[in-house]
Amino acid sequence: MGRPPVLVLHATGTNRDREAARAIALAGGAPDIVHVNRLLRGDVRLDDYAMLVIPGGFSFGDDLGAGKLWAAMLRERVGDALDGFVAANKPVIGICNGFQVLVKSGLLPGPLGEDVADASSFAPQTATLTRNERLHFECRWVHLAANQQSDCVFTRDLDELIHCPIAHGEGRFVTIDDATLDRIEGAGLVALRYVNADGSDADGWPHNPNGSLHNIAGITNQQGNVLGLMPHPEDHIDPLQHPGRHRGLSGQLGLPLFTAGVRHAASV
Repeated sequence: MGRPPVLVLHATGTNRDREAARAIALAGGAPDIVHVNRLLRGDVRLDDYAMLVIPGGFSFGDDLGAGKLWAAMLRERVGDALDGFVAANKPVIGICNGFQVLVKSGLLPGPLGEDVADASSFAPQTATLTRNERLHFECRWVHLAANQQSDCVFTRDLDELIHCPIAHGEGRFVTIDDATLDRIEGAGLVALRYVNADGSDADGWPHNPNGSLHNIAGITNQQGNVLGLMPHPEDHIDPLQHPGRHRGLSGQLGLPLFTAGVRHAASV
């Protein structure tokens, strides 16, 4: 089989598309960086791709809130195509600003409940990424652990921690109410959590750098093919990027997330 084509979407203000594309290429995919305007004009079609990446940055300057304008643009202008893409079980990953876009568009956590298979991939927004608990921009390395109870295609076979950087001012995951958080947890939609370096539950800042509820670093939809996360696994895909490499430290790469996504893209 050939390398599945992967759309790495770019918008004014995004700045992590090249890193995401490199991760996709190393994972076995064929990345194509495309400005969102080309998608809106119909110059390219979402259906021609096997996977979608919405990378990090500050889309449109985050002028209406982090990811808000890009989320509205995608939902209103190409919502039907995105709905069909997700319904076809093709993988989607949103990183940092991309996670904010997925949550504020309603693709994450998406519909919940027994009738989810018959619903649109979109749902009213029930969660958000808001200002960090310490009220300042966080730029540091964190450890992530996959939730073994989640059926997310990106993380379900991940048996090693991921060590990668974060860089955001609005990364605190919160839900509209406690009942929604309980439903997300009960449905196994938490895909990744912040943890201590030894894999134990994060004991607050800096291990949970933004104060996210339940140490949530990333969530998936009920179908398991959409993943959003605040940290940047694309920034640790090569051992040379490990911050402790000069002390002989290595491992815990972010590349397996992309390898799993590309592998799933090749299978659908």
